[in-house]
Amino acid sequence: MTPYKKGDIILVPFPFSDQTFSKKRPAVVISSDVYNSRYLDIIIMAVTSNTQNPLRTGECLIEDYASAGLLKPSVIKSAISSIDKSLILKKLGALSSGDLDLLDKTLKELLSL
Repeated sequence: MTPYKKGDIILVPFPFSDQTFSKKRPAVVISSDVYNSRYLDIIIMAVTSNTQNPLRTGECLIEDYASAGLLKPSVIKSAISSIDKSLILKKLGALSSGDLDLLDKTLKELLSL
């Protein structure tokens, strides 16, 4: 199985908040590398290309979307989920170091850490 790292952008069937359906979409891995190496699941946040709306608390714009393997500017949403690694369709790319720092700052704000 492919080792996934915090900041990787992956394609997954991301569950809707009511858990009844899912939508194939990019997501960013937010679980630690230690967690990812030990367990069969992975913790992720949804990514969307809808950048028209103002950013909400817990959201951040991916500045270097090309390095992340995305085709257009995208936003990391505040939707967090845990999924089994076997559901990952493929790895698209990875956040740049600047975008990873922004993700960490956003997570601290979202979770009051």
